[in-house]
Amino acid sequence: MSDEEKKNKTSDDSKGFFAAMTSGLSMFGNAMHRSVNTMLGYEGLEVINPEGSKDDAEEEAQLGRWKQEDRESYWKMMHKYIGSDITSMVTLPVLIFEPMTMIQKMAELLEYSHLMDKADECEDPYMRLVYAASFFISVYYAYQRTWKPFNPILGETYEMVNHGGISFVAEQVSHHPPMSAGHAENGHFTYDMTSKLKTKFLGNSVDVYPLGRLLIEDEDEAKAVLVRFCACLSSFHKTRVTLKKDGVVLDLVPPPTKVNNLIFGRTWVDSPGEMVLTNLTTGDKVVLYFQPCGWFGAGRYEVDGYVYNADEEPKILMTGKWNDSMSYQPCDMEGEPLPGTELKEVWHVADVPENDKYEYTHFAHKINSFDTAPKKLLASDSRLRPDRFALEKGDLSKAGAEKTRLEERQRAEKRTREAKGHKFAPRWFDLTEELAPTPWGDLEIYRYNGKYSEHRAAVDSLDQVGEIDLTSIEFNPWQYGNLSAE
Repeated sequence: MSDEEKKNKTSDDSKGFFAAMTSGLSMFGNAMHRSVNTMLGYEGLEVINPEGSKDDAEEEAQLGRWKQEDRESYWKMMHKYIGSDITSMVTLPVLIFEPMTMIQKMAELLEYSHLMDKADECEDPYMRLVYAASFFISVYYAYQRTWKPFNPILGETYEMVNHGGISFVAEQVSHHPPMSAGHAENGHFTYDMTSKLKTKFLGNSVDVYPLGRLLIEDEDEAKAVLVRFCACLSSFHKTRVTLKKDGVVLDLVPPPTKVNNLIFGRTWVDSPGEMVLTNLTTGDKVVLYFQPCGWFGAGRYEVDGYVYNADEEPKILMTGKWNDSMSYQPCDMEGEPLPGTELKEVWHVADVPENDKYEYTHFAHKINSFDTAPKKLLASDSRLRPDRFALEKGDLSKAGAEKTRLEERQRAEKRTREAKGHKFAPRWFDLTEELAPTPWGDLEIYRYNGKYSEHRAAVDSLDQVGEIDLTSIEFNPWQYGNLSAE
């Protein structure tokens, strides 16, 4: 072996492993990165195959959604953005998109909302944490999908009914920077969310930081508790939730999330680290460790930990996989299962369609369907987007053309708005003067104004003559008329 080869091998070995630092109850995990710089000629890029071996990096680099010529041309365009926030800087091809928008994904968080209902109803303080922690783990299943959602058009909305008694509405309230606001309620809780997306492009991976705040309101006592969160890949970074029955306040800090292999190799998601859910009222807490993906996929998806009392004594052990299920069992002071008890499942991923292209659950498909749409759907609803609908039908050419048309129309609206001296005003949410600090900058807060509830009550009270073909409604989030005619 030549000196140069030894040097390259040493370099590869030194940066080929990373150690996961954990708490006393956590296990160490390792993952191998196989460098493909010399194979592809791109500096600073690595391809990781969590299911592969150390010898298949070159083969893995050729896999994924991109054709070789597309991959090379896109890399030439994208490499200059390394280290930048690419939220609004780059027009992305539809082949990496899924037929869903960011505001629809806000609704997807609610798939297993029955777990929060159980937490609210539960008398046992430790089981309450088991249910709540399982709910926050359940959202990760939806975010293992590596397809990019569409950025909503300014003024675009999404409405959802017929799921666990929840009524949900979201609206895109800002385009630069991209910001969404959402409001949902059922018999157990009301919440309001403001979400602001921030990204950092790292070459062949991207860190995504949707900044947000959640407001959960106790209707019976007419008091509100502000809940702030900073999310990583739409999972919560810091969240506080108030359960209505006893007024218990839960504080969540989850592990970070990263998307790997955006351009080269098989795209995949990992979330290594600790999730800590604390009952601020009693001091009880859950500490769960998300194992990092190791070589050959070792440890991938695994989650283990305990529910502790305020004196940090373990009471219930929890174990499972964030993409499959979670179980629990009472334990002794040493963390060992109590005699006479057994491991019981608390959450399991619902049955999913086989060989689904976008790895959607049945609930995700319902989000896109009109089965969850209310009567007289708003014309600005995400379901009606022609690019999203074309992609859902598999017509990439039409989806790309429609996406371009919508983006051009949005830019034309911006020019008209600026020429007229107008400011965009959301319909269902109002901008407040409040700024919520986050680790990545201040977050402007939008508050639900109640007008949607009035609108929906008025629509639902009308006698409908015949069925309305919702698919015939033309997508219309626009503030102005036909700009091409002006």
